Amino acid sequence: MKESFIFSPFFFLFLGLFLGSANSQDSCNSPLSLEGSVPFDTTSLQCVSVWPSQLFILRYKQESTNVWNFLLSAPNSNAYIGIGFSPNGKMVGSSALVGWVQSDGTSDMKMYYLGAQSPDQVIVVKEGNLKLGNSSMNVQSNQIYMAFQLIVDAPQKQLIYSVGQQNRLPSAPNFALMQHRDQISTRLNYATGQFQKENPDASLKRSHGILNMLGWGILLPIGALVARYMRQWDPIWFYSHSIIQSFGFILGVAGVICGLVLEDRLGANVNKHKGLGIFILTLGCLQVIAFLARPNKESKVRKYWNWYHFSVGRVLIFLAAVNVFYGIHLGDAGTGWNAGFAVVLVTLFIVGALLELRVRMRK
Repeated sequence: MKESFIFSPFFFLFLGLFLGSANSQDSCNSPLSLEGSVPFDTTSLQCVSVWPSQLFILRYKQESTNVWNFLLSAPNSNAYIGIGFSPNGKMVGSSALVGWVQSDGTSDMKMYYLGAQSPDQVIVVKEGNLKLGNSSMNVQSNQIYMAFQLIVDAPQKQLIYSVGQQNRLPSAPNFALMQHRDQISTRLNYATGQFQKENPDASLKRSHGILNMLGWGILLPIGALVARYMRQWDPIWFYSHSIIQSFGFILGVAGVICGLVLEDRLGANVNKHKGLGIFILTLGCLQVIAFLARPNKESKVRKYWNWYHFSVGRVLIFLAAVNVFYGIHLGDAGTGWNAGFAVVLVTLFIVGALLELRVRMRK
C-alpha cells in the first residue's frame, strides 16, 4: 500500500508552514521579541487589540512627563497601515503616521497631515499637529511594527486607524497617500487601556434617517389620509392637510440635505439611494408648485389637477417608504428601525382601510 498523506513528509512540511504562519501573527497574549532596533524599551508596554478585524495591535507607555512610546503592529498585506491622532474623531484635521513595506523588503514611515479628503490635501509633513521623537520601522515574520515617540504631555484620546489598498503604496517623490481600503475611529483611555469604537458622523447619519422617515415616510401619508377622509370638516381638513404636508416637506428637504453632506463626508457609493431620494424631492417640489397653482373648484381643469395631485402624491409616498427601508439597509441600522417603521406603516394602512370601508359603506 502507498504511504498515506498524514505520514508523509509533505504533511509535516504543510503543518510546519501553517504553524509558522499562525505563530507569526502578533497578539497581546504572546511575548514580543523584535529582532530589529527599537528606540525604546518594549518589555513593559501596555497592549490593546484596537482593531481585531484587521489584527491591529497597539502598545504604548508614558516614558516620562512629556514622552510617550507607541508601537503599532499589523500584518503586512502589501498595503500601508496608519494611525492618526484626531482632535474630534474625524480624519480631516488629524495628523497620522503611515508605514509600509516595498516589494524589495525596504520599509518606510512618514507623517501626514490630513487637511481634507482629496489626495492633494493629504500631504507629508515633518510634524503636523504632532511633535515626533525617535521612530523606527521593523518587519518580522510578515508583520509590520511601527515604533515612535510623541513629545506631548497627554496624547489625544481619539485615534484613527486605516489600512490602504493592496499593491498601491506611496512612492517618491511626493509619497501621495491613496484612499484607504478601510478605517476605524476609536477613543482610548490610556490609563485603563479600554477603548470604544466611535463614529463621528453617527449623529448626522441618525438625523438623516429620522428626518426622512418622519417627513417623507410618516407625515406625508398622514396628510394624505386627512385630505381623503376629513373633507366633511371643511375648511379644517384643508388647513390641516396643508400644514402637515408642508411640515413633512420641510423635514424631508432637511433630511436630503443631511444625506448629501453625509455622502460627501463618508465618500460612500449610494447612487441608487441618492438618485431615488432626489427623485422623491423632485416630486415633492412638483406638489408644492401644483398646490400654489391649483385652479378654482369651478374650473373645468380642476378634475385633471385633482387627478395629477393625487397620482403624484401616491407615487411619492410609495417611493418614500421604499427608500426609507433601503436607507435602513444601507446604514445597517438593524431590525429595530425596520420593525418600528413597518409598525407605523401598517398602522396607517389599517387606519386608512377602516376609513375607506366606512366611506364605501356610507355610499
